[in-house]
Amino acid sequence: MPLRRFEPATSYDDALARAADECGIYRDYWDIFHKRHEASPQIRASILKALDWDVSSIEALDRQRGERLRNGLAKAIPNATVVSRSNANVPITLPDFVEGSLWFDLTLEDGQHLSGTLHLNQLETVGHDDVSGQRWVTRTLNLPPEVPLGYHKLRIAVNGESTGDTNLIVCPDRAFLPESLANGAKTAGLNIALYGLRSERNWGCGDFTDLRALSNWALHECGFSFIGVNPLHALHNRAPYNTSPYLPLSMFYKNFIYVDIEHIPEFQQSTCAQRLFHSSAVQREIQRLRNTENVEYEAVDRLKQRFLKLLFRHLRRPASQNTGRMKSFRDFCDQEGDLLEKFALFCALDEKLHKQNRNCWTWQDWPNPYQSPSSEACRVFAEKHRLSIDFYKYVQFVIQEQLAETQNFARELGMPIGLYHDLAVATDRCGSDLWAHSDFYVNGCRVGAPPDDFSPNGQDWAFPPPRPIAHEQDGYRLYRESIRKIVGYGGALRIDHVMRLFRLFWIPDGFSASQGIYVRDNAEDLMRVLALESVRNRNIIIGEDLGTVTDEIRDMLARFGILSYRLFYFEKRRDGAFKRSYEYPQQALVASATHDLPTIAGFWNCRDIEARRAAGLADEAGYQRQMQDRKREKQEMLDLMHEQGLVPADYARDAGQIRDLDGILHNAVIGFLAQVPSMIMLLNQEDLTKETEQQNLPGSTAQYPNWQRKMKIKIEDLRSSEFAPYAAMVRHQLERTGRLAK
Repeated sequence: MPLRRFEPATSYDDALARAADECGIYRDYWDIFHKRHEASPQIRASILKALDWDVSSIEALDRQRGERLRNGLAKAIPNATVVSRSNANVPITLPDFVEGSLWFDLTLEDGQHLSGTLHLNQLETVGHDDVSGQRWVTRTLNLPPEVPLGYHKLRIAVNGESTGDTNLIVCPDRAFLPESLANGAKTAGLNIALYGLRSERNWGCGDFTDLRALSNWALHECGFSFIGVNPLHALHNRAPYNTSPYLPLSMFYKNFIYVDIEHIPEFQQSTCAQRLFHSSAVQREIQRLRNTENVEYEAVDRLKQRFLKLLFRHLRRPASQNTGRMKSFRDFCDQEGDLLEKFALFCALDEKLHKQNRNCWTWQDWPNPYQSPSSEACRVFAEKHRLSIDFYKYVQFVIQEQLAETQNFARELGMPIGLYHDLAVATDRCGSDLWAHSDFYVNGCRVGAPPDDFSPNGQDWAFPPPRPIAHEQDGYRLYRESIRKIVGYGGALRIDHVMRLFRLFWIPDGFSASQGIYVRDNAEDLMRVLALESVRNRNIIIGEDLGTVTDEIRDMLARFGILSYRLFYFEKRRDGAFKRSYEYPQQALVASATHDLPTIAGFWNCRDIEARRAAGLADEAGYQRQMQDRKREKQEMLDLMHEQGLVPADYARDAGQIRDLDGILHNAVIGFLAQVPSMIMLLNQEDLTKETEQQNLPGSTAQYPNWQRKMKIKIEDLRSSEFAPYAAMVRHQLERTGRLAK
């Protein structure tokens, strides 16, 4: 077997390149235009500095490289060991002169113990290292076959002397996939923006009761197997900058605007809440919020928070202290532990400090003593404002209660999957996660994306990248919690920008997005943990793999049973023509578009191009070029639909003369999506109701009502004779292609 050695660098550039390579910083990458971009030494040095490296000299770089290797070898087992149950081998590294016996003790997740003793020469040798004249040998310990899937603790000792411990995570080889889909069945679901649901009973935005009503209609009238929802993560709920569900306040907790206040048990019990609810002022405000064209986040937030505080006060009455309800709340708080404590502390501080200073909008504006949750000032604040902190815990208790009820309702209805959730790519740098867990993020860099068709200069997403070594040392706790807090309330999960599990595009401070470079993460570990949470909670996993995704990444996604994410607009051949239905992969979810792209009707009527011009995101030359490209794409789309037998010949002759007012093209695209071989079809609500405006216009803020648009039809009107043909058309397509819920 090969002998690895520490090799000193021959020059400063060589030392910089070796250090960057060892930290997973790419030397180059290929963009979507097949153009190679090479990272400059300045970029790689800046990223190393953000990772706490001294890059001042060749000597400094080599010293740290050596220390990094020696420190890794000095610990017999790593801080986290992630293995599959089918190949459950734990690497153990010791100086080559060490002989004797190895004792191990496994504390399983349920508290049981497994232990044993072996001689070191019984372990298979898999590697050697040579550092500063010292040789190290790596052997593998085969775990007992009865070790179950889960999160365990492994301790080892050699010749009676403790040698180390590790967070041992035993995972399945693949994510969960229902047997029916694995055997060739197909299914379909409806994707909605929950905040945008209209009804005659909600308080100005969609809530969990609306979601239950929609699930009932979607299953029985259309035959859908699941309802997809936007990320439900907590937000500041301030338009236009703090309403994106993809840049949340927290990855771990959720937005209370989705709570149905009237469905909370305390609502019916509280005289104060009842009196306030029936007041003319509140009834007028609720009616006003229902009738607005777009969601008024601040007003809905303010109104619901007012009632939630009354209901929490009711729960805290002396008469409620020994009730089952209070016990459930306390159990919830105990189970959530420090993760919820820090989030609630953040929310309480945010409320208090903003009241004291209305210009204090983010935690970076807070007085310095409050900028760390472990500070003495925060400890004193928590003691003094325990009631406020517990209120924010109560809010999350109510959310998880109603969300669980909604998933249970959907499954009891007969929906095979229930809810399909969406996990955002990261957290807002001004949010609670960065404040509460700053050691797990890199200061001095932002995440973005390389140049592409929509952003020729690249994209700067403005949030900090994760610090991989910190997550590994902590047993990936925050990562697995971000998944666990979603998959427990649904049957499918979409991972936004799934490539982040493999690599992220880092942009050092002081550089533009076009100058960034990819940095590798611990993909194998992250994929295994994802598979474990998927199997435990029986969740199908879909990876949003759009953009510059390498074959290596797609191969690993397929190996782990992660479904690809394919969009009709983007699925084209090398010559630019739309792919035929048979060219779509089976292990995939197919949809027409995302929230960032035009609806089918909007695409046909060029509403996205018009919106970009109106928002100042396209000059006249760009506008004309986009319109010409769209004219060509529309004709190619008609040609495809005609070839697939979905539109008549006379209809397909000239796209420029067709306004699609009769919906033939619209219905044809839905029919096309239904007949592709991909396991899952996802129909966006805007395409079900033939709306022209998309939810988000990338690159805009106040110029466009991003994340605010409401559904044009009330839930109660979905069963009307006017809308019935829409549902009947969709049901026919699902039945025709074998996707109808069974």
